[in-house]
Amino acid sequence: MAEDSGQEKNEEPTQKRLDDAKKKGQIARSRELNTFVMLIVSAWLLTSQGGRVGSGIIAMMQNNFQVSRDVIFEPQATIVFFKQAMQDGLLLIAPMLAILTVAAIIAPISLGGWIFSMDSIAPKFDKLDPIKGLPKIFSINGLVEMLKAMLKISLVGLVGWLLFNSLFAQLLGLSSEPMEQAVIHALKLIAHSFLILSGALVVVAAIDVPYQLWNHSKNLKMSMQEIKDEHKESEGSPEIKGRIRRTQMEMAQNKMMKEVPNADVIITNPSHYAIALKYDEASGSAPIMLAKGVDLIAAHIRNIAIEANVPLVAAPPLARALYYSTEIDNEIPQGLYLAVAQVLAYIFQLKEAMRTHGTKPAPPKDIKVPPEFKQE
Repeated sequence: MAEDSGQEKNEEPTQKRLDDAKKKGQIARSRELNTFVMLIVSAWLLTSQGGRVGSGIIAMMQNNFQVSRDVIFEPQATIVFFKQAMQDGLLLIAPMLAILTVAAIIAPISLGGWIFSMDSIAPKFDKLDPIKGLPKIFSINGLVEMLKAMLKISLVGLVGWLLFNSLFAQLLGLSSEPMEQAVIHALKLIAHSFLILSGALVVVAAIDVPYQLWNHSKNLKMSMQEIKDEHKESEGSPEIKGRIRRTQMEMAQNKMMKEVPNADVIITNPSHYAIALKYDEASGSAPIMLAKGVDLIAAHIRNIAIEANVPLVAAPPLARALYYSTEIDNEIPQGLYLAVAQVLAYIFQLKEAMRTHGTKPAPPKDIKVPPEFKQE
């Protein structure tokens, strides 16, 4: 939006913004943390499992290099020995691979939680455009990534140089040791060196994790206009809601007006209120309100009733009481049974007089409305 382009995004993200970002896979992630965890776990495995792996390698070498004359000239021997070596090797490293797999899963979800989003793995061909990628290279993120790379190179180089100097004598001494002892010793040296080198990267991870959390929060911040637009989108535009409300009211009124000709009586104020009631003697239930209205709607109800020959009865207190106490398509309240019964009795008498051409009854004049239903 044009009016939003100049606004600063200083507001905390709404819950909807956070949820939408999570659905798209936009959560805080630290590659440095993942790398550190994988390296430190690998180093720990080499340190703790180095003796077992070294012994297993020696056993594999003995089994594959100490071959009898009869076997070595067998055409299928090479394949058999190769299969056996593969099986032994896989069994040897299987526990380590299982632990590394668990570490590879736990490391990412430790920051940002578990999430699976198709949007995050969908191909984005616009990222292949070198022109669009240039701003990212010279952005703050690009500068941070460059500084992290320089820090990693410096740390690993410095620690590696110190390790080489401290272990130089032991590395030279491996050549004078028996083969089995040299293999185990070499694995231990590699494992401890790997562990120390990996541990040095904790400095990079400790810097990167807070930065990624801050950067993720900054990217999700919103301007006041975005918050207003989101609220309008979620709650609905007032104009659209008003239009929908008017349409619903018109539909309800049209439906209500279609029911007026089916009414037994229209109770009026006589000019401000109009109530259409229907009573089904066969069902034995209370009278039902088919329509109600005030002023123009009341006049419309009266006009339809006159055209449909539905009788009108002026009973102002009862009309007001029914209007405020009963909803359309609902039965009238029990407290108004007696008052409505007086009107319906008059209507049935009127219909009977018209059918037999007898004397028309006088309209009811003293209709009692309970005090709790009276409306001024």
